[in-house]
This record gives sequence, C-alpha cells and structure tokens, in this order.
Amino acid sequence: MTRIYKLFTFSLLAGLLLSLLGGCGGAAAGSEPTRGEVVVYVGVPLTGYQANAGQTVLGGVRLAAAEANRSGGLDGYKIVVRGLDDESDDGVAVDNIKIIQDALDKGDKVLGVIGHLNSGQTIAAMEKYSTMPFVVITPTASEVSITQKGYKNFFRINANDNVQADTLTKFLTQKLNAKSVAVLYNDTAYGQGLAKEVKARLASQGVKVAVDLQVKEGQSTFPTEVPAVKNAAPDAIFYAGYEIETPYLRDALVTAGVKAPMVASDGAFLSVTIDESNGTAEGMYVSSFAPSPKSIASAAWFEAYQAVESRNPDTYSVNGYVAMTVLLDAARKANSQSWDKIADALRSNTFKTVIGDLRYQPTGDLVDAKIWMYQVVNNEFTQVDWGN
Repeated sequence: MTRIYKLFTFSLLAGLLLSLLGGCGGAAAGSEPTRGEVVVYVGVPLTGYQANAGQTVLGGVRLAAAEANRSGGLDGYKIVVRGLDDESDDGVAVDNIKIIQDALDKGDKVLGVIGHLNSGQTIAAMEKYSTMPFVVITPTASEVSITQKGYKNFFRINANDNVQADTLTKFLTQKLNAKSVAVLYNDTAYGQGLAKEVKARLASQGVKVAVDLQVKEGQSTFPTEVPAVKNAAPDAIFYAGYEIETPYLRDALVTAGVKAPMVASDGAFLSVTIDESNGTAEGMYVSSFAPSPKSIASAAWFEAYQAVESRNPDTYSVNGYVAMTVLLDAARKANSQSWDKIADALRSNTFKTVIGDLRYQPTGDLVDAKIWMYQVVNNEFTQVDWGN
C-alpha cells in the first residue's frame, strides 16, 4: 500500500477520533445532519460460527457512517446502519428481506444493502434484491455467476473467483513452483466454485491435481482427508473454504507430518485461523480481497474503530469500510438517493478508497480487481511481496 493511502487514512480518521472525543464537551467538527435519516442495511452473519467475520464487516460500515455523519451526513441526512443477521444461512438471508420491505413500506429511505459476506446468501437474496429500489454492494462475495445475471443494482468491492483463481494458480506454480497440488474445498457455492476455477487453471498448465476432496462446511476433523493428502505427497496444498475449517485442517496436516506448503483462500483471512490452529498456522499462506488493517491503517484508524465498535478491527473491517465509502461517494456523485442514479454513478466514476482507486465494469465487477497474498509470520498475517 502506498504512503499516500496511509496518510489519507491517518488524516481522515484522526479527524473522526478528535470529533468523537470532542463530543464530550468541545465544539463539534462539521455540521450535524438535520434533514432526516437514510438507512443502510448490512446483511452478514452476526451470530453463529461466522459471527466474527460478519461483525468485522459491520464495524467497518459503522465507522464509515460515523465519519460521514460527523461531516453532515449524506446531503444533510443522518446515515443509520442496521445490521441484519443472516446466520450464514440462505433461507434466513431471504427471510430477512421482509424486514427491509417493511421499512420501505413505512416510508424509510433505504439507500442500500452492504452484503452478504458469503456467496451463497448473496445468490439467494439477489433474486429479490434485484427488484427492490436500492443498491447492493457485497464486501466479500466472490462467486463468478452473481455478476453474470444482468443485475442492475449489484456491485462488489472485491475481486471475483476468476481473478482469485488466476492469482492463486500463479502463486502455486510461480512462487511455490508446485508441479502437483492437493485441492480441498468446502461444500458451499464459494468453495466449490473457487476450487473448480483453480483446478481448471492448474490443469491447463500441466500441473497435476494430486488430490481432489470436498469437505463439509464447518468440518473440524479430517480422518480420511489428511491420510489421502499425505499419501499423495503433493508439492503444495490448496484449500478453498472458511476460517471455520482451515485452522483445524492445517493442524491435522502438520500433526500428521505433512510438510507441503498450504495456501488457503480469502475465506480463511481472519485472525481466528491463526488463533484456532493450535500453533500450526506459522508459514501457511492466505489470499485476501483487501489488505490487513495493520498494513494500511494508522493508530488513529484503530482508535476510531474502537470508539465506534468497542472492539479491535479484524481483516474484513476494511471491506465493510470500503463498501460503505463507495456507496456514499456514489450517492454524492449522483446527487441523488435514487438507486438507478447511484448505480449509474458507480459505473461511470472512479472512487478513491483506502485500498486504491476503484472503477466498475457494467456487470458490477471491478476493473483491475486485485488479490493480496499473506503469510503467517510470528503468528501474524504478513503481506507477501512476490512480484505479481
């Protein structure tokens, strides 16, 4: 990340922190919104096994909203953030849409939805979202087909799985020089889709897929999978799944004496992957849709986040923060709260964010989307500079 963006983050968030502290008695920075409220829903898991991931997205959204509200909100409207717990369940994600519809029926101004964390819930909800009067921006859902369905109101701030598969394949074959790869993946749309793309690219380069195994979402023991990997003796291991499986798979592989380097997908880019690995995460690689907060944020960013959330940020806090920043910036550029004008603004402008300039294709995918690679070093995610 360039020094420009670090400075941008510092100055922006130092101002927010000062205004938050000044609210106890000093003069407020900027004008308070007085024209009413606009609502942004955040559809992510807030309970259950992926609660931490969803809560970090929500925290990033809240921080961006707090910043905006300290500077007059959105055209004088206070931005209200409402979390919607999808429980990592497709059916719950769809059922929650009634809450949004009820708000619309009451006359609430719904600007957009930030969500969902997972591709499965995003796919399920978009069938209804696509007919509703707001923009949807996912912070992390990467399944390729979502942006191939012609939705006019859907956008991502992350790369899709085609881009991720390209990067992961290059990393496996160029950085790790793998000639044979064990490919494992969970049984979600995300895991299956990403593994399919990686396997196809490996095959096209003459790399042997030494093992091809699917595991269950949330699986924590691997009595048949680990021996299969060990017996295949691959040059590298790739896992497409979540933080709720990855640390346990890593622990089982290392405990069994498997020495091959392991690369996990973005779904594992959370501190719990390190914390739950029983000390075995050291050295493993993980892809990411955004830089770690520690690699781009100043101390002021962390303090401002803590002031809003009463907890530390985690990796997806950046994704939520950027998604909200882009949504609000598009509304300002459109000079409108109408979803179609905001969507047009998203497709026709460049958005400056803490992860770089973002531009959109007509489909809602990013132009020149990027994947970051990290390695666990001294029990922390450290960005890998490998010339990609």
